[in-house]
Amino acid sequence: MARNLDVSLLRAFVAVVDAGGMTAATGVLNLTQAAVSQQIKRLEETLGEELITRERRGMKLTGAGERLFGRAKRLLALNDEIWTEMTTPEFEGEVRLGIPSDIITTYLPTFLKDFARRYPRVQISQQRLQRSAAREAAGRQGRCGAGHRDGLRSRRREPGHGPPGLGGCPRRRCGAPAPLPVSIGCSDCAFRTPIRDVLQKAGIEWRSVSEVTNTSAQVATVAADIAVMAWMASTVPNGLEVLGPESGLPALPPFMVNLYLPRDGGSHVVQELARHIREAVADRHRMAA
Repeated sequence: MARNLDVSLLRAFVAVVDAGGMTAATGVLNLTQAAVSQQIKRLEETLGEELITRERRGMKLTGAGERLFGRAKRLLALNDEIWTEMTTPEFEGEVRLGIPSDIITTYLPTFLKDFARRYPRVQISQQRLQRSAAREAAGRQGRCGAGHRDGLRSRRREPGHGPPGLGGCPRRRCGAPAPLPVSIGCSDCAFRTPIRDVLQKAGIEWRSVSEVTNTSAQVATVAADIAVMAWMASTVPNGLEVLGPESGLPALPPFMVNLYLPRDGGSHVVQELARHIREAVADRHRMAA
């Protein structure tokens, strides 16, 4: 005959193990220590196994407790996932997302997968975002955009020394004869004017190698060791390095990664996509710290 586990008892057990004791778990569970102890006892009676032993140095899991812990966490995660999905209103439709090409591969996969899982009936239409389009995106219903300039909502400052900076292949040491080869991007690239200005101020002669704002094409020129280019700190590709002060190249000014929403804030699903984007950016910077 099928038997059912009491999820609340499993939650108490996992909380006690994670917190390191019953006293510490009381705040997590919002229960008294006596109530937590009673739940653990009920779980042990249900399974017919001792799960936790009390020692002078604290609690310790028994063999049965060790076997239960990982499975209990998976069951609770599934329980919480089902609860969230079944109680979250169904949304459908389309959200248009404009995002600069140089941050697509860095941030898009980190938030898109979870968002698609939670809102399977919402289609995300990606659009190439030009610098001026970011401002325009802020005024349109149902659109979310990211850009490099001043934003209406949230902004993240990148370091001003090094990234965003001029970067190149590890082989390049900028000792090559002038003019310096630069993959500078096309006319709407946010980096173009700052690159030109800092090189001119530093008195460095340079020449343009690529004037297309296509990240793959620009990276190819750097990977081939025939140019340098500018990147945001969090988007420098693996295998390439930022050329610091020892290279003789000047640092670029700080840049912002900005999130633009419709002027009215957008629908619930637009707000949710914006939340996923913010969390992805914050998580990536915490990992890099």
